[in-house]
Amino acid sequence: MEAKQAAYRRLILDLYHATAVNGYAWLHGVKGGRMVHVGAVDSPVSLGDVTQIAGEFRRSIGTGAESPKTNGVDVLGWDFAFEMNEVAKQKAAEAGIDVKFLRIPHDVMDKRAREQGDICFFELAALSVDASISGLSLTLTLKDFVIPPDDVPGDVQRAITRWEQWIDYWAVDWDNKGDTFHNEWQDYRTRKKRELQKTIGHSYEAAGEYVVVVKVIDILGNDTTKTMRVKVG
Repeated sequence: MEAKQAAYRRLILDLYHATAVNGYAWLHGVKGGRMVHVGAVDSPVSLGDVTQIAGEFRRSIGTGAESPKTNGVDVLGWDFAFEMNEVAKQKAAEAGIDVKFLRIPHDVMDKRAREQGDICFFELAALSVDASISGLSLTLTLKDFVIPPDDVPGDVQRAITRWEQWIDYWAVDWDNKGDTFHNEWQDYRTRKKRELQKTIGHSYEAAGEYVVVVKVIDILGNDTTKTMRVKVG
């Protein structure tokens, strides 16, 4: 089992053009000065995984010939836990580590694609939202949305000239309690309404700290969420 797992990691590292490293449990390779973690085949990369990766990374800095030389870690995975790109990046940033999440493409299972060298690893979609507070009022503005080009037809990519065109719909939960997402406001594009409203305001009844969740549905039907903690009043 261990030999099979090691062979799998070597395959992914080779396709990512990374060099394998030894002596670590969570750090499997290095590429361009950045350490590389290869996620398991049968489970999504979780926040707990990132905590372990970050912990081992920080303990290993400067401790050997193959020790990390920069503050960067590339995390490769087949699937990622909900909100991984936003929450885990924030946690890693707090620990002073630059983490990138890249999806392992299904093409790695295609022998012909491997031989042709057509394997590309793309970063997860990332949503940038600006939050402005004045008294009890909160104003949210969509600033940017980056979507991985993986699986996007060429004609669709060529038709996109502005980042907001990737977004079909976005919604806001102004006071999330840690349960399911509650759609309390939304805007979406239609055939007649092509422009997306990118700014929305909300007034709270009382001062305090609130958890705000923004959900975006892109033109491919995938959803990306961003969670923010805001203090008003």
